[in-house]
Amino acid sequence: MMLLTQDHRKRLVANGQNRGDHVPVVKFFNPVGAATWLLSELDSDGDTLFGLADLGFGCAELGSVSLSEIASLTLPFGLSIERDLHFEARFPLTVYADAARLVGRITEDEARLEAAALAQAHE
Repeated sequence: MMLLTQDHRKRLVANGQNRGDHVPVVKFFNPVGAATWLLSELDSDGDTLFGLADLGFGCAELGSVSLSEIASLTLPFGLSIERDLHFEARFPLTVYADAARLVGRITEDEARLEAAALAQAHE
């Protein structure tokens, strides 16, 4: 599977050129493990992504990852990292990060995300 479409690349690069708290553009996941990435920016090098990474250890972190390294991962049964074809972000990346800190993993639970967004609004 192609991890990024041309549209994804275009949106990620635009976000990377305009730093801010962007809505994640794409979600990658390990189909046989717990790793998940929500990514919102791509540097001009075409490889360095920024977003929220959760490797399944209970502590999701904001930071940079290499697209080529993620794409090169070899998983059991001949599988590879996949893109969630149905992912549609509704909140800025920091809301997902705050909710992940509370839950211990990246979550798409609407109630938890809305609570994190509300908490941010009151800061």
